[in-house]
Amino acid sequence: MNERQTHPATRTVVSTQSETTEIILPNDTNMLGYLLGGRLMHFIDLTAAMAAYRHARTHVVTAAMDHIDFIRPVRLGDLVILKSSVNRAFTSSMEVGVKVWAEDMRSGVVEHVASAYLVFVAVDEQGHARRVPQLMPETADEQRRYEDALRRREHRESESARRKEAKQAVAQARP
Repeated sequence: MNERQTHPATRTVVSTQSETTEIILPNDTNMLGYLLGGRLMHFIDLTAAMAAYRHARTHVVTAAMDHIDFIRPVRLGDLVILKSSVNRAFTSSMEVGVKVWAEDMRSGVVEHVASAYLVFVAVDEQGHARRVPQLMPETADEQRRYEDALRRREHRESESARRKEAKQAVAQARP
């Protein structure tokens, strides 16, 4: 297979989708029997990384967890279902969205419990940024997420510039 066949110029959102299911055990919970937030973030990062890898087909590293909403607690014994897909690809980075549900094993009730956006960068064996294929949204929902990802990226960049300016101002004010 040549490079063009293994790394097409464009991929679909569907080709990036990943799903993970975990059962919440005592080691995953706090003293109240609820899933630890950090453990959920770990599950989210892994599921998002799978989507980013499916898109880039190379090593990926987490650059940012841009936003996370914890909507309701997850109880000991619940199943946690995480679904991810790439929302947009840029030059070497990708935004991945993750949606999380909890299923009560006794009742079968499934509830949305968390959502997150993460940014991954594709890298080569030496850790240098590597170009990724573009993403082709095919549905109205995918197109909306694609456009929203650009707005979030612009916001991240403006916040980063603002923080850099603030650091420089503090450094210049020091004697």
